[in-house]
Amino acid sequence: MPREAPYLAVADALRARIVAGEWRTGGRLPSRARLAVEYGVGRNVMQRAVDRLIAEGLLEGRAGSGTYVRAPRERLPMIRARRPGRPGHPATSLAERGRAGAWDAHSRVRVPAPAAIAERLAIAPGDPCVSTHYEFLADGQPVQLSHSWEPLAITGGTPVVLPEKGPLAGKGVVERLRSIGVSVETVSELPRPARATREQANLLGIGLGDLVLLIERTLYDRDGRPVETADIVIPDVRREVLYEFAVDRR
Repeated sequence: MPREAPYLAVADALRARIVAGEWRTGGRLPSRARLAVEYGVGRNVMQRAVDRLIAEGLLEGRAGSGTYVRAPRERLPMIRARRPGRPGHPATSLAERGRAGAWDAHSRVRVPAPAAIAERLAIAPGDPCVSTHYEFLADGQPVQLSHSWEPLAITGGTPVVLPEKGPLAGKGVVERLRSIGVSVETVSELPRPARATREQANLLGIGLGDLVLLIERTLYDRDGRPVETADIVIPDVRREVLYEFAVDRR
């Protein structure tokens, strides 16, 4: 049988001590160097073990102070789904207790598309886009960030060029584009774990390097043309994401 990685064994041992109450909520753990000596492992092994428990939400690191036992926090479900008759976005919706009830948005027009965004939108790097930053709140607490890009070639010169202004402000990409004859048919989402940047941590009220879920979302029209793409950032400590899909009974 393959031998368990040393850092996993150390993480299990530390977890057992935390669960047993050896270090109470808010209590500071011994330094990682001291723990490494206690367990007879290298500092890199101890670092990985502690990082694992931070990712699990048992511990939190405080810059310049040390590692502490984190208070248990309820992680509310954020359901991303396509279900007939469900309120919200026709392609993807958020259905959650304490759902995002308010948001702040800031758009800029004629922003040159970075190379990575241009590839996702099937346009040339530098092509003009409408770039919109969103901050979503639930019960006054930041729960999600989003940075959206739409090719100006699609919405330029129309009443819906700005997502949060005009006759369909706040109605969502699908409804806005439908009003100008563009039918959104499919949506793709690529989720991956990431660590919060300084800017993301400040906006979400979490620690620098805390675990977040980064979702690359792209919407396509009936011809398969990308019409919008966005980077969605969800703090792992506050939300767990659940995907739901309707069953095709045809």
